Amino acid sequence: MEEEIENLVPENIVGKATDLEHSVNLPDAEQAMDTFKRAYKRLLNVPVWHELCGAASAEFYLTDASGKEVHRLAEPDDHFKIDITGPGSKIGDGFDWAKVEKITDNASPQSTEESFGLRVAAAKNPLTASGDTAHFFKNNATSTFIIKRVNNTVSAEYHGRNELPNTATDSTVDNVRNTFVAGVALAATSKMQWNALLKGLLEAEIGG
Repeated sequence: MEEEIENLVPENIVGKATDLEHSVNLPDAEQAMDTFKRAYKRLLNVPVWHELCGAASAEFYLTDASGKEVHRLAEPDDHFKIDITGPGSKIGDGFDWAKVEKITDNASPQSTEESFGLRVAAAKNPLTASGDTAHFFKNNATSTFIIKRVNNTVSAEYHGRNELPNTATDSTVDNVRNTFVAGVALAATSKMQWNALLKGLLEAEIGG
């Protein structure tokens, strides 16, 4: 399990790497298993991320591979349509886009250990013919989320890799905007958002 889930996180070749983790200890195995299951269901329920992260965070919408908004749990090849605070992407029709590259499910309630992982990557806008990445990070930037349970401890992890501003699009406006937005994100804003999400995934009282 450990090797498979860790293989979800790409090598950091260029740019910044970010690693965050939050964990909770539960009184017994039953509560730990319930927390684990609730956490990974919330992870796949992308529209609730805004509620979990707080009012100042980005808003997330789930679409299918063609860019049509859907109301279900995330699947491979789906897209995240992201509405961040501040100027939107021209190429992204006002949004930043990310694609679900892989989901790894090692849920095993009968075991003392189980895990669940989701990796998304900066992507082009599926609603247009443009081949440019519609995200403030370059297309090799990834975000990997991992939920783990070991006995009665449940943890949520975030691993950002190859985080570099996307300044090579055909839109000068987007290049300037991406430099600014990526700079703000790298300065600490995104870390605050992901820390809030990790905590929210593991909270018992937040709807998800």
